[in-house]
Amino acid sequence: MQYALDKPVHASIGREKYQCSISWRNGKFIADEPVKTGGQDLGPDPYTLLLSSLASCTLITLRMYIDRKGWAIDNIEVNANMYQTTEGDKLITTLDRDIKFLSEITEEQRQRLTQIAAACPISKILENQISVRTFTFSDADTEKKRSYTNGEVTIVWKPELCKHSARCGNGLPEVFDIKAKPWINAQGASTEKIIEQVSKCPTGALTTFKNESSSGTK
Repeated sequence: MQYALDKPVHASIGREKYQCSISWRNGKFIADEPVKTGGQDLGPDPYTLLLSSLASCTLITLRMYIDRKGWAIDNIEVNANMYQTTEGDKLITTLDRDIKFLSEITEEQRQRLTQIAAACPISKILENQISVRTFTFSDADTEKKRSYTNGEVTIVWKPELCKHSARCGNGLPEVFDIKAKPWINAQGASTEKIIEQVSKCPTGALTTFKNESSSGTK
């Protein structure tokens, strides 16, 4: 398993309704709710963000293909919207994507570009199986703990909190290998790499502390 982003999208919210601060690899922006639902409409709402992903991915994919073909198509527009219906206890979501080419194109080009748009990466994600995994961080003390050290840093594993997200094994396989016994090899990487990887544990099952100071690092 390899994540699509080197750095995850990070979001946080305070007490102000309903402004979320969204950080991505190169900056920040605000997401909010419309006034009618209690927000101040200072940023795109979650539905708008979802539709923006589809619209922007469509345009980027089309531009890449058009440029590769050398076609003289300067400007493209996409409108994206959605609606939901129910069938019994099943929620059906339909996304409408309207594409307009502002340059003259042939019917053959239009048909081909429609196929290309339908194959954009976000389309593929939305039209195939999606599962959402949710992990919540806990710093609770647990009865069962196992410790592994390289002399400089100690890794503490709390099995009761471990949800096996696979981030540790994928991020630092030379230290974390679920097929090995013991599955943690604290000698497998530098102290800095171990601390960095353990800090990404989403549940709190893995923590570290420096041996010389015994100060907790999460």
